[in-house]
Parts: sequence; structure tokens; C-alpha cells
Amino acid sequence: MPSELSAYVSDTTPGRGALRPARSWLHSDAPSLSLNGAWRFRLSPTASVAQDFAAEGFDDHGWESIPVPSHWVLEGDGAHGRPIYTNIQFPFPIDPPHVPDENPTGDYRRHFAMPAGWSDAERIVLRFDGVESLFRVWVNGVEIGSAAGSRLAHEFDVTRAVRPGDNVVAVRVHQWSAASYVEDQDQWWLPGIFRDVTLTARPADGIEDVWLRTGFRDGRGRVEAEITAEGSAFPVTLRIPELGVEQVWATAADVTPVDAGEVEPWSAERPRLYEATVSTAAESIALRVGFRTVEIRGDRFLVNGRRVVFHGVNRHEAHPVRGRVFDEEHAREDLARMKRFNVNAIRTSHYPPHPRLLDLADELGFWVVLECDLETHGFEKGGWAGNPSDDPAWREAYLDRIRRTVERDKNHPSIVIWSLGNESGTGSNLAAMSAWVHARDAERPVHYEGDYTGEYTDVYSRMYASVPETELIGTDGTDTRLLNCTPAQSARQRAKPFLLCEYAHAMGNGPGALDQYEALVHEHPRLHGGFVWEWRDHGILATAPDGTQYHAYGGDFGEVVHDGNFVMDGMLLSDDVPTPSLYEYKAVVQPVRFVFDGDKVAVTNLRHSADTSDLRFRWRVEYDGTPVDAGDLEVPVVAAGESGWASLPPVPVAPEGETWLTIDAVLATAAPWAPQGHVVATVQSDRSPGVPVPAVRHRTGWRADGGTLTLGTAEFVDGSLVSLAGRAVTGPRLELFRAPTDNDKSPSDGVEESDASVPGVSNAELWRRDGLHRLTARRVSAERTADALRTLDKVSAANSALFVMVESVWSLEAGELELRVEIEPSRGWTTVWPRIGIRFDLPDGTAPVDGAEWFGLGPSESYPDSLRAARTGRFSSGIDDLSVDYARPQETGHRSGLRRLTLTSTGAEVFRVEALPDTHGRRPGFTLSRHTPQELARAKHPYELPASTTSRLTIDAAQHGLGSRACGPDVGPEFALRPEARTIRLRITAG
Repeated sequence: MPSELSAYVSDTTPGRGALRPARSWLHSDAPSLSLNGAWRFRLSPTASVAQDFAAEGFDDHGWESIPVPSHWVLEGDGAHGRPIYTNIQFPFPIDPPHVPDENPTGDYRRHFAMPAGWSDAERIVLRFDGVESLFRVWVNGVEIGSAAGSRLAHEFDVTRAVRPGDNVVAVRVHQWSAASYVEDQDQWWLPGIFRDVTLTARPADGIEDVWLRTGFRDGRGRVEAEITAEGSAFPVTLRIPELGVEQVWATAADVTPVDAGEVEPWSAERPRLYEATVSTAAESIALRVGFRTVEIRGDRFLVNGRRVVFHGVNRHEAHPVRGRVFDEEHAREDLARMKRFNVNAIRTSHYPPHPRLLDLADELGFWVVLECDLETHGFEKGGWAGNPSDDPAWREAYLDRIRRTVERDKNHPSIVIWSLGNESGTGSNLAAMSAWVHARDAERPVHYEGDYTGEYTDVYSRMYASVPETELIGTDGTDTRLLNCTPAQSARQRAKPFLLCEYAHAMGNGPGALDQYEALVHEHPRLHGGFVWEWRDHGILATAPDGTQYHAYGGDFGEVVHDGNFVMDGMLLSDDVPTPSLYEYKAVVQPVRFVFDGDKVAVTNLRHSADTSDLRFRWRVEYDGTPVDAGDLEVPVVAAGESGWASLPPVPVAPEGETWLTIDAVLATAAPWAPQGHVVATVQSDRSPGVPVPAVRHRTGWRADGGTLTLGTAEFVDGSLVSLAGRAVTGPRLELFRAPTDNDKSPSDGVEESDASVPGVSNAELWRRDGLHRLTARRVSAERTADALRTLDKVSAANSALFVMVESVWSLEAGELELRVEIEPSRGWTTVWPRIGIRFDLPDGTAPVDGAEWFGLGPSESYPDSLRAARTGRFSSGIDDLSVDYARPQETGHRSGLRRLTLTSTGAEVFRVEALPDTHGRRPGFTLSRHTPQELARAKHPYELPASTTSRLTIDAAQHGLGSRACGPDVGPEFALRPEARTIRLRITAG
């Protein structure tokens, strides 16, 4: 690479040339022209110093056409390179600020006609809202300047280069640059011009920038205006018509605070906005104003004087086809979906989003932690050697990034915290960023998780702290040292509000223990909730060799350096399908809490500021899952943070079976994010009398069995089930294995995990070591009476002396077929088990099993540490819908608390199963799938699963919990499944 070019791409200077100072993203009536659309495009494998393509007369007819905004690696079916996913590591050698000569470079060209009348403008500004990573701009062959900061806005003054009529703009974009070292943000590397490009005619005596700082206290609103304009632009007028505000400032010196009178405050629950304009004779700017005051008082984070609890998610910009290209309709639905699932906060990980998204956050109502476009995580592996965060040569780059972050979005009431970035170690440059923010915006606090000792931030923040550690942080009076802190530093951090900027890593099937974190928030006021990692999977739509479309992850595009499916860690799948974890989250953080007391129920409003006048409370009674009565519950309006009592309706108890009372809090009228009747919160109460479990009948006169045997409609050969009601069925076989979840596959760090964990080794490895995926059975004995069959099997783990004894007793009880299975492990097992269950295989035959109806917990899957979203009722589902299409196949589909199950084929019953509780009252769960756990474990993508002609029914006495060990704590000890004796009792009836 020529030295001139090498110096350019490795320059840490954030921008050069006619680059304008950062300012707000404003809705102005000044003329503008979108340059989005088709551009001519050429991709080169390396950077070039040649600039001939920028000349006006350059012939680009041989070039391709590419849409702007877009990412070139997502255009052209792979002809323009491929996406690269890394989490921590850089996809190139760490040699800051230098990058490889192999530096894909895209050249863009586009003609535009300057509108008539623009020659009267004082200034013509060319704006880029997002370009990855380093770009240089020419207009009509004149070099304008360059800039870096991929998710930041840059404006160039092109007044001297443009002319009436036809103009040509040329842009050169380098995928790698010095800026890449500070943009290592656990996402796809997606180069190109991926946000809007706009040309604007700035009028003489216009408004360069506006900041309306709003406050709320004692029912009244206040506006402090900051107007950036030439003196000749005055007078400037502020109007808020709904409030009757019309304030005229004759000169800049006259701009003083304005009392807006009585106002409704803005909050994430009641996002009240007022239309405002700031005008001169030449330009009018429209804003939407929300009145709110942000403050830290002691160790409380308050908005409008009330403590905020963040029920938040980390949100990347990601779409399976567009990548980070913004689509407003999709973004609005994305945020509306968050509201429907009780999400009230967003951390913009780890950069400012498209500016329009924050308009939507203002409108729909979210607490927003706005994060700077900064992460240097790849330096961690080398002990942070060479990390730019403490290198003075990078100081201006860091300051430029935070300036552009704050200045662009400072008018948004939804933004309540500024975040310096993510996982960039610590150092003087971060401290300088914080000092700049404090000087620029004294109201909103500064966040940065990596400031563990609290030297320059206002809130204490951690990621993936375990439940016990989080409790210690919230507990008063303890002198336990916090992470990386001295006693004095620990005391300082405990005096601040605490939030989990990342927790509950939602990769694949998980996380568990969401309810335990939520309980701590209500117990310890210093704890202010947090942000689940993360909102959605980042899969990119791809086509498999067999033509099947799937969502690709790291390594699927032939990357040499990548981090696999770690990018698939959201509560929403790549195609917008909510996972069970999102339903669990909704239930855990629901803003209304119910406590039953006899014939009354206490209703507690956990909201920040909204009362319950927008809700209706509905009740229903079900007998064994069948509705028998329903109505409205008369609940008084409950203010935020208060409780009220309501009388329950009379609930007649079913003479046999179970009686359940369910209360739903629903929207009384439609909201912008959900229809009328949308369920916000729900609770169930079991009103059943105790029902005795049928006793086990002990038989005598057992004799050796051989040959065939019929018990009711069940046929056995040599002690093994072969058919039921003439249908081929085999089983039960002991099943201890589950297809490892992403959490199961993560190595243990040995910290606060179960005593069965092995540091540095994943559960999946331990299970394979112990041979749980390929158990071998040996029939020890088979005996029968006239109406019963008993078999004893020794089931051994492969290449091991470990075993499990399995006694199965089939019997006819009052004409019904009953199966009792006693499972007892040998001594010597040292690790947790994934499950304790039995499996039946049902070949398709003439009537394939295609669905299930059940009475138990549902409708979605549930596990020991993820049960809050599950309710007791009757549910039905097709076999394929019982499982979740995680990007990497893994354990899925388990339904807990089974009472009765009916397998169906095209609507007809195949057979029915009644599950009886064991002697401890524990009920089994079930999984119905087209694939075995072993088949799921072998596949890396759903399309790799083999075609199946057999349905698999597994009845589990127990399952291991989920945890969030892929990036966080392991399964809690109370949810860890240790090898133990279990009993499964079933009554089976043919359809």
C-alpha cells in the first residue's frame, strides 16, 4: 500500500476538510434533497490512492448499480464480498492504528440536479447519517473532506463545489481504517453507505441548531432554549400552541428560560408530547417537547421525582435482509412489540441508532440509554495493551464521537442517560468524554460499565452479575468488596444507583432466573433493573445448498475469523418471531402485581407514573382447563406505586379435578402499540381441593415372561411394547440427554455455579464424556402376572461403569393401561443431568402424529427456572409449532406440569396420556418432536436436520434449568438437576 494511502487509512483524526460541527438532527422547513436511491458502484479488493473516478467526466457506465442506503456485502449475491461476524476479536491483526492492505474499498458515484432557487442559499450542506467505516467525498471533482465514525452523522459544506443544474458526488468508502479499532461491537462488519444521504439548502438568517431543555416540577413545565444562529437571524420565536406559549427573543442575549405553565409530564408510560416550533423569518424548525426532569438523589435515579426501574433490552440495528439499513415501518412495529411485551427501556447497543428511531421512542414511550459509537473489546485478549482508551493520540477521536452522539440527539425527552460506549477498558480518553458530557449537559447522568471504581461516571453499572452478587450490591450495611474495587471505591459505588447494563444473556433456549433478578429490584431500591442482552437475533437470510432459506450466523459466509452463532442471542428471532424467553420476560416484569387473600385480591401498581385507569380487569374460572364462568373485576383506580383491594367473585369448586381462577389486566382502549383487550398482566390462583393420587397396586405371583403379551390394547414382544391399538409404538426407553442449549455448550468459569460444574468445561462436554447421548440398555429380567408386566433394565453410559436401573411396570387398572417407571442411578455420577425422562417412538404409518392437545402448563415451552409465563390450562398445537426454530438446533419444546395429553393425527385422537404426580406431588413434563435429541445435537442449522418418519414423545420427570451461562451465570443450584431417583406414572388410553 502506498505510504500516502497507508497514512490516510491509519489516521486517527476523526475528520478533515469542510466538515461542519456536530448539531441536532432537526425537522426544518429549509429545502432538502434526498440522495437516496441508485448509485453507480465499483468494489476493489484493496484501497487505492487513485482519485480519477471522482472527476466529473469519468465514465462509470461499466460500473454496477447499488442502492443507497445499503451494505455492499448484502448486495449482489456475494459478488461484493461477505459479511463477517466477530464478538470480541478483530477480523484482522491487532496493529493499531494500521489495517491490512487487503482493504475492500467501494467507490460510489451519483448525479443530481440542484433545485432551482438554491443558489440563494447561504450554504449547501451534504449530510451522511451513517457510513462504515472511513469515507472521502468529492463534488464535481472537488475534494470536500473525509470522516470516520460509522454510526455518527457528518455534514460537509459543499457550497463552493455545487452549481446550478447537473452535479456529481463521488464517495470512496474503506471497510477497514483506524476507526475499526474503536468499532468492535459484537455485530456483523457491514461496510457501505447504510444510512441516508441528504443535500440541504441552509438559508441566510436560518437556525444552525436548537436545544430545548425541558424540566418539570410541581405540575409546571420549563423550557431553557439554546439557539445557535447569527445575530441577524433574530428575532427568534418559540411557539407551543397547546400551552399558549409564544415567546419572542429579539436578540441572542434575550434568550431566557420560559415558564410553560401547567403541563402533563413526559414519561415512558405516558409519553406526553407537545408540538413546538422555533422560527426566524427565514426558517422554522418543528420539535416535539416532553417535559421531564432527570436527577440522581442519593442512590436513586429519578425522573420527575420518582424512581425509575428499567425493564429494558439492548437493541442493535439488525435485519436479516437489510442489515442496519433503517426501515421506519419495521422499526415502529419493533418498538410496538417491545411495549406489548412490557419492555419500557432501550440501551442503544453500542452506538446511536438511526435518528428517526428516537422520535419513535419519544412518541411510544421508552427510557433510553443512548450509547456512543465506541467499543475496543478486541484489546482485552492482550490485557488491553495498546488500547486506544488511554492513548492521547486517540483523544480527539473519542471526543468527536461523544460530541456527535450528544449533539445529534440532545432534544429527545426519551434519552435519560448518556453512555460513553461499551467494553473499551478504561482510561483518560473515556474520562475526558465524561467530563465533556458533564459540561455540556449537567442534567443527564453519564454511564459506562467499564468504570468499575466510579472515577468518572454517575451510576454504578455491571454486566452479567449473578443473582447473589446483585443482591450484595443492593444490600445496605455490607462491606463486601465490589469487582475491582477497594473498600473505599466499593462504598462510593454503593452510594450510586445501580443498573445491569447487560444481563440474562438470551442466547438460544434461555435465559433462566429472570424472576430472581426482578425480585431483587423490589427488595433493594438502589437496584434499578437492567437491560437484557439482547432484543433480537442478528441472523442474515441465506440459502442452503438444497435451496432452503435459513438465518446465517458467523462462519456461514466462509469467514476465517468469526465467533459462530454468538450473534444469535436475542429474545426475538431474526424473522421477528418472539421466543419463549420474551413471553417469560413479559410475565416477570408485568407492571401489575396480584396477591390473593381469601375472597379478596390486592392489586399493586408497579408503574413509574401511570395509574390503572387505562386497564380493565377480567376474571375467568376453568375446570380442568375448560372455561365455566367469566366477568369483569371491579378494581378501584390504583395510583402508581400504590395498592388497592378488590373482591373476588364466588368461585364454585369443581367436584372433581382442578379449579383455576385467572385474572387478566387488559387495555381498556386501544393504544398506539396494542389493540383494545391486549393483556398487560395476568395471574392464576389454584382453588382446587386436594385430589388423592391413586395408590400403587402391589401384585404377587410374578413369573418369568417370554413371547407375546396383550394388556388391553397394548401388545408386547419379549417384554417390550410394540404396538398400541394396532399402531406401532416402541418404548419406553430411558432418555437422559437433551440437545445442548447454547448455555449448556458454554464452559463453566467455576464462579457461583453448581457444585457439579467443572471449571473450563461445558455441561455438553461432560454429558458426552459420560455417554449420556448414547446409552445402552440390557434387559435384566421380565416378569408378568395375568394383568401386569414388569421389566428391569440396566442402562449404562457408554465407555463407563456408571449405570441407571430402570424398572417398568405395565398393568391394567380398572380396565385402563397404567405405566409406572422407577428410575434409580448408581453411585458415582458427578455432574448434573440434562433430563430424567422416558421416550416413545411412533412411526408415521398411515396416520402420522401431527399435533397435541394437553392440560398442563402452556402455551409455550417452560423449564424449572423459566416458568412465570406458563399458565395452567388446555392448549393445542401442531407438532412443528411445539418447537422453536432456534438458529442452531437445540433443546426445545418442553411443557411442564402435565396432567393430560392427547396426541392427534389430522384432528383424530391417536392416544391419550394421563400423568399422575409422584409421591412428592411433582408432575412430569412432555416434549413432542419429529427429531431425537441426538439428531438435534448433530445439526448446526435447522435445514441440516434429517427428514423424519417418526414422532418422538418424551415424558420427563425432570429437566435441568436453563441459566444464562453462554455469557453469564450458570443454572442456579435450586434448578440444577442432579442424578437422583425418580418415578413416572402414566395412564394410557388408545384413541
